[in-house]
Amino acid sequence: MFLNLAFFGLEQAPFNPTPDPRFLYSSPGHREALAQLLYGVQEHKGFILMTGEIGTGKTTLLRTLLSRLDGQTASAFVFDMTLPFEGILEYMLEDFGVAKPGDSHVQRLIALSNFLIERRRAGQNAVLILDEAQNLDLHALEQIRLLSNVETHAEKLLQILLVGQPELLDKLDRPELRQLKQRIGLRCRIDPLTPEQTRDYVRTRLRVAGARDLGLFSDEAIARIAEYSNGIPRLINTLCDHCLLIGYADQIRRIDRKIADEAVAYFEQGERRPRKPRRVMTWPVMPARWGWSAVGAMLLGSVGALMAAHRDELRRILDVSAATLSELAHAVSSFIRL
Repeated sequence: MFLNLAFFGLEQAPFNPTPDPRFLYSSPGHREALAQLLYGVQEHKGFILMTGEIGTGKTTLLRTLLSRLDGQTASAFVFDMTLPFEGILEYMLEDFGVAKPGDSHVQRLIALSNFLIERRRAGQNAVLILDEAQNLDLHALEQIRLLSNVETHAEKLLQILLVGQPELLDKLDRPELRQLKQRIGLRCRIDPLTPEQTRDYVRTRLRVAGARDLGLFSDEAIARIAEYSNGIPRLINTLCDHCLLIGYADQIRRIDRKIADEAVAYFEQGERRPRKPRRVMTWPVMPARWGWSAVGAMLLGSVGALMAAHRDELRRILDVSAATLSELAHAVSSFIRL
């Protein structure tokens, strides 16, 4: 169904699933994580680890990080962790803009090393972001550790962000990866939102989307959304988007608890309850060849029939004589003829 944003006084969709930095909600946890990421990159800390449950906003935070890095920092963002290490290496070289890195593994490593050294000589930095890092296999993680060996006596030339779900922590606890674990200079974690933060999150996104009424979602509706989503921003977005669709379909401009309950049911079952059709008053269709005189005659006949059928009752209610009632019928017919 097409959602008319203007119906809710919105200028743009507030609950899109894309990681748009403009819609970042800065909870205390998000602010702390972003501050640590910025510090780790700018201070050349080498390996930085960030974890969080599915849908807590890790990718949005990474996009925000990239938007806040100065122009002196080159970045490579790899999000497909099912690639073998050679694929990851090729992807990062492309993102860094390294021309003609060579076809062999050794040639690509030399090209990367030369690129990082040249950046350092120019007083510039480089960061590699590996999203969904919990999907990396042990061999790829070990090869990524070796990338950090490109360094000077004072600092790391490549900052590597390992970002993933809590399973990444379990993987790093493996004995085979103890060297990598020891090299992690900073750790941060993103937690789900509290009910109060969920309310602020919804209103923040509405404000960025241009809403004139930040109370578009009632407190009861937000409480239901917070309860079901457990504070996971991705689920909050999905449920709020369903609420707007339901509200628009039913022409209701304020999202209440009932609509929130329906959005939860829709999310779980994939279908809405059948809506009762609106009662619409219909008029008999008149043939085009009929004029107003014919229509008036039909109406007059109907009125006359009703008055004749209920003559005694009308006389009792109106307390008039039969002659007066006849005059009233004549007046009605004269009005219809007009």
